[in-house]
Amino acid sequence: MLNNLTECEEGDGGPNSQGDATSKESSPFINSSTSDVEKSQQYDGKNMALFEEEMDTSPMVSSLLSSLANYSNLTQGSKEHEEAENNEEARKKTVQAPRMGTLMGVYLPCMQNILGVILFLRMTWLVGAGGVLGTFIIVFMCCSTTMLTAISMSAIATNGVVPAGGSYYMISRSLGPEFGGAVGICFYLGTTFAGAMYILGCIEILLIYIVPAAAIFKMEGLEGAEAEAALLNNMRVYGTIVLSFMALVVFVGVKYVNKLALVFLACVILSILAVYAGVIKTSFDPPFFPVCLLGNRTLVSKGFDICAKTIEQGNATVTTKLWRAFCDSEFLNATCDEYFTSNNVSQIQGIPGITSGILAGVNGNLVIGTLAWPSPWVIVFGSFFSTCGAGLQSLTGAPRLLQAIARDSIIPFLRWCFSNGEPTWALLLTACICETGILIASLDAVAPILSMFFLMCYMFVNLACALQTLLRTPNWRPRFKFYHWALSLLGMSLCLTLMFLCSWYYAIVAMVIASCIYKYIEFCGAEKEWGDGIRGISLSAARYALMRLEEGPPHTKNWRPQILVLMSLDGEQSVEQPRLLSLTSQLKAGKGLTIVGACVEGTYLNNQPQAQKADQSLRKLMEVEKVKGFSQVVISSNLRDATSHLIQAGGLGGLRHNTVLVSFPKNWKQAEEHHRCRNFIEVVRETTAAHLALLVTKNISAYPSNGERFTEGHIDVWWIVHDGGLLMLLPFLLRQHKVWRKCKIRIFTVAQMDDNSIQMKKDLMTFLYHLRFDAEVEVVEMHDSDISAYTYEKTLVMEQRSQILKEMHLTKNEREREIQSITDVSRGSIRRKNPSNLHPQRSIAEESVGGSGEEKPEEEVQLIQGKNATPTPTSPTSPTAPTPAAVTPGEEVQMTWTDETEKTNNPAVANPESVKDMFNMKPEWENLNQSNFRRMHHAQELNGVIVKKSKEAKLVLLNMPGPPKNRNGEENYMEFLEVLTEGLNRVLLVRGGGREVITIYS
Repeated sequence: MLNNLTECEEGDGGPNSQGDATSKESSPFINSSTSDVEKSQQYDGKNMALFEEEMDTSPMVSSLLSSLANYSNLTQGSKEHEEAENNEEARKKTVQAPRMGTLMGVYLPCMQNILGVILFLRMTWLVGAGGVLGTFIIVFMCCSTTMLTAISMSAIATNGVVPAGGSYYMISRSLGPEFGGAVGICFYLGTTFAGAMYILGCIEILLIYIVPAAAIFKMEGLEGAEAEAALLNNMRVYGTIVLSFMALVVFVGVKYVNKLALVFLACVILSILAVYAGVIKTSFDPPFFPVCLLGNRTLVSKGFDICAKTIEQGNATVTTKLWRAFCDSEFLNATCDEYFTSNNVSQIQGIPGITSGILAGVNGNLVIGTLAWPSPWVIVFGSFFSTCGAGLQSLTGAPRLLQAIARDSIIPFLRWCFSNGEPTWALLLTACICETGILIASLDAVAPILSMFFLMCYMFVNLACALQTLLRTPNWRPRFKFYHWALSLLGMSLCLTLMFLCSWYYAIVAMVIASCIYKYIEFCGAEKEWGDGIRGISLSAARYALMRLEEGPPHTKNWRPQILVLMSLDGEQSVEQPRLLSLTSQLKAGKGLTIVGACVEGTYLNNQPQAQKADQSLRKLMEVEKVKGFSQVVISSNLRDATSHLIQAGGLGGLRHNTVLVSFPKNWKQAEEHHRCRNFIEVVRETTAAHLALLVTKNISAYPSNGERFTEGHIDVWWIVHDGGLLMLLPFLLRQHKVWRKCKIRIFTVAQMDDNSIQMKKDLMTFLYHLRFDAEVEVVEMHDSDISAYTYEKTLVMEQRSQILKEMHLTKNEREREIQSITDVSRGSIRRKNPSNLHPQRSIAEESVGGSGEEKPEEEVQLIQGKNATPTPTSPTSPTAPTPAAVTPGEEVQMTWTDETEKTNNPAVANPESVKDMFNMKPEWENLNQSNFRRMHHAQELNGVIVKKSKEAKLVLLNMPGPPKNRNGEENYMEFLEVLTEGLNRVLLVRGGGREVITIYS
């Protein structure tokens, strides 16, 4: 009654599932490398110029999805990829065995177990012994246990791919190798003893209901203990014979088991249909089913033929067999039982299956068979074949379960069971243990043993689901939504209660066995890390948990963003960007560590009061934003070193940050803010070197506070390259917060000329399904296009700024002369080389006095600003160009270009051929860095597509290009990021740490 979940635990192929427990975990994130795809193919096309320096570590999404197209072996392999890569046998080509499918491999075998030996042989006895109400309570508790366990199992099974191993795999990957190994062995023993129980039920039906004359040890004339001993001896002899035959069939091959399973399942279905047909028939034509009563007691019809004390034969009164059963002689003056003498015998019409269920089987017929139509023999043979089929299922599944445990190498003494083909040695061990159950010979004695092991397995399945739900790990994303931790805890409590109600001493023995295996695995040192929930609990424990936490990176399923937030302070030691902590609070659905860091410039002896004040400001803001974490203020002689110290030394032991959150520097083009720009780029470089993830917020002041709510909108993810999956995980974490809960996720990826965008979309949707992400998918096609004149102009100005910033060490007069010289050369050359396409422009002084009176969208590109300068924006459409005399020391020199105004004022820009002519006419452009041209072109093209698709999005998440390998292009790098995010309200640039943070596996 309690083992109706066993077959579904064999995977979606039933017992014949041949998932290789050691095969490499087939994940495109894990197995894809630059060796699989040629580097020239990874970054084929000019549109990926921003990411070309990272081609060794971050593959393009198009190449990633191409490998995903061949991603067919999802249900193979339970051994983790780290071990499989070092296992030579895992690289061998395995032959995929044919599968039976969900219906034939899972549903019908489960039905065969439910509608098996317990239903046919013991259910009616249970009704007779316990009554209708008592039986209903027992069955209700058992069914509630299996139902709650099925709910928990559905949540775990839909939280990723579950290869071979069933419940063992789920428990071991959720609770750790110690629990997994202990419960796995108990589950194996339960499955093995289930085989013994089914074989004993098969023999009982054969010898009692089909061919009683076939008994070797005769039971006729025997009563009490002697008759029971003879029956048990018959069970042992015939049980051993049947076990040997079944083991031989399993040894020959699973395909023969599958063929026999079809026959057995057909018999079971026919039996059930016969019962329903019999119920319908008896409702219209009730059968004659007499019951003999002595007073109010039911009499067994086996010892008499007439329900009467005496009968009349002629003129004489003759006693019946019933009289002789209660009296010492057949004469009327005999001494009889007092109850027999004082009560009358009567015959009434009974209800089939209830009244005779008091002593099921004693009358010599199968009680449930009396309900069948057209003949009780349909039920007899149906139950016989049902037990045979269930026994074969158990003997097939148990060795493979033991083989899966052995392949995980968590129990050393099971290494001899390891094999790549049929588990021959495991089958031999299973047959020996099953023979032990057959030698017990009593069906009623074997049933509690397997019930203990199955109930323990179900209890830990519920515990695993409850633990994962309460911990709320980022990897816990079941597609099955109808679960709750309270239901799992209730199911766990019911399992424990039924264990002790069924047999308290068997329950204690089962727990002792599991505890011994647990301690054995712990003593031997299970060198496995499966992302289990027990180690997730350690994150919130004290010293003992810190000692347990590993120093190395956690498993992918346990990965959660442990955020180091770099805050900037003003002169009063107050936080300049409080919304950065708001975003941190909204990301804490990951339940990870939070360290809020800030830097104070100076020495520790002189600036300790400022550091304490800054720490108080951080703590106060953390309390307001409800951020649970730690604050840390570092004092150093310069902010650059202080930031580096925070990145290097933050955290303790296993509680270390793996993600750095920082805001994009504002006004980085201004000279006095240049140190912030350099500091930001160094943060990018250091996080990359430390393999830390980096989150950069753009326009942080526009981000929502914790009190705001978005009632609609989208979170757009632009997945350009893959660097660990953090870009996919962040929107899922944000949607757990009430601010972003109503927003929908859209994922965009870019297709090149040679990519199949339709297939990419299908592959991406398949991959998101396995990741349990609910998002809309769109593939954006970016074709190669000619570089516009606007791109050349913008690149020219960018390199001019870089050259100016390199001269910052000059004196004031020298710096002013250098700025004026560069400006004169650039403006003069442009006017001389293309005078017909350039309108006269006014001087900067005239522009500041009298504007054009026409507001047009502009992008300001500031060269340098003096100490006392006031910003005076200019327009490219101004009538006159600035002359050298118009620029005075201390004033700001600016150049502003826009694509639309350039196309309006310069018709040649819209024509590609004219662009080429313009390029040939300008020697300054030919001398510029061609790599900068391509990067600027890519940034503009990608920005145009993003703005077109995501301008109204509530948040845009985007891959962040890596910093330049040399320091000469730092200012250019900032300009690329500026162009890439132009025109977007809220942008979160994401740069992964180089390791996987999401997985398709449970």
